[in-house]
Amino acid sequence: MKFIKYLVVGILFGIVMAKSEAISWYRIQEMFRFQAFHMYGIIGTAVVLGIIGVALIKKFKLRDIGGNTIKFYPKNKSIARYLIGGIIFGLGWALSGACPGPMVVNIGYGFLSLGVVFLFAIIGTYLYGLLRDKLPH
Repeated sequence: MKFIKYLVVGILFGIVMAKSEAISWYRIQEMFRFQAFHMYGIIGTAVVLGIIGVALIKKFKLRDIGGNTIKFYPKNKSIARYLIGGIIFGLGWALSGACPGPMVVNIGYGFLSLGVVFLFAIIGTYLYGLLRDKLPH
């Protein structure tokens, strides 16, 4: 019962993703071919909302679910790390036609072939956890 609000938010997120066509492989393909603005509009909106959210967290000193202060650490401005990470993420997104959010929504929508993509996303996350201390952060 304690986590029902997260389930509801997840379901609403899935509905929004489906209705906005952000889970559509065709829309993602259009974006990577620079043929339509649709996905760039969705991503741009998410970036603006993220900026507003971070500003509100900092201004009101909000806490996480455990009551801990949310901290923002300064990042290393190295260009190479962003290029390498972005290329890996972008290649995975372009090849699979889904990033993590739409991947799970597509599985829920009945596109079970994305289960393979989900499996490798879990494996990649696990490997990152193992190698995190050896990676340049």
